[in-house]
Amino acid sequence: MPSPRLDEAEFKRRFLRQFVDPCYQRAHYALSEIADIAWHAYAASRKSPLTRKAGDGYADPDYDLSVDWLAAKAAVEDAQQRYSNTAAVGHVLIVNASSRSEHTCPGEMSKSYRLAELAQSVFNEEAGLTSELLDLSRLASEYGRNIHPCKACFSTAPALCHWPCSCYPNYSLGQSQDWMNDIYPLWVEAHGIMVISPVNWYQVSSPLKLMMDRLVCADGGNPDPTTTHGKDAAKAKAIELAGWDYPRHLAGRLFSVVVHGDVEGAENVRRSISDWLRFMQLEPAGPLAEIDRYIGYWEPYATNHEALDADRAIQDEVRNAARSLAEAVTKRRDGRREVIGEQLEQPRQK
Repeated sequence: MPSPRLDEAEFKRRFLRQFVDPCYQRAHYALSEIADIAWHAYAASRKSPLTRKAGDGYADPDYDLSVDWLAAKAAVEDAQQRYSNTAAVGHVLIVNASSRSEHTCPGEMSKSYRLAELAQSVFNEEAGLTSELLDLSRLASEYGRNIHPCKACFSTAPALCHWPCSCYPNYSLGQSQDWMNDIYPLWVEAHGIMVISPVNWYQVSSPLKLMMDRLVCADGGNPDPTTTHGKDAAKAKAIELAGWDYPRHLAGRLFSVVVHGDVEGAENVRRSISDWLRFMQLEPAGPLAEIDRYIGYWEPYATNHEALDADRAIQDEVRNAARSLAEAVTKRRDGRREVIGEQLEQPRQK
């Protein structure tokens, strides 16, 4: 494939495009100096400039690992301990998958967010669970919020896809401020996941798809980057061909999915999200926990919130989806819900 490398002039032109506001003009010379430094970091491919030895517990204790990755790994391990704490109450992660909010160009909150608030009231006030709302609209409205695209390391070999993802941050390419290192622990800690999504052109929203792709490392990803000495594709392929165990890092968590549309595609999007979660060995909370509905079907977009206000049935269905997930989480935590087929050996991995 053609090289993506830039020459110095083009690199600096793109780098300085961040500072076109005239308020930066008085720092022109300082920015030129910073651009020189950034160019040298780019030219030298300084992806992870801060590292330390992996230490005990890794296949190669002397290998230098990124301090960013080590911090992300520690956060995931802490979240797993909270998940495994049987004395704690159940915890649910609610994902608002809409990119729309009143804090940016659309000028109006999303219906997904409103439905997420309905669900959260069920978890916190009715069911006595704790919950956290992951609002993916922040990708479009908050400074420094990014989910960079998955590079598909898994398709080279699963051992090359590290858990958590080690592709980012990449400082030499300016791929910093990646949100996923904060998002991974939210998924790990949760006993239940509730995804509430609109339909965008027959598909999930772009923020949700970015997160879905970056969660591939949770399903068969390698928890020890020293076995591949970073991103050595040949080593990763040899490990896979010798036999890979495909660790499912989120297996056993319960889920609910709510998808709403206004014209077409709701059923297909709901199936897509549910199938993705099942493939990662999360478990559906029950038949009432997965719903797809139309709100204001073929009606003007200008009145879509009035349509939601008037549709008491969809509001109650979302509450019931939350109640189903809450019941499933509570029973699982109390040992009253079995994992069907848990002891069966799968003839195929991914």
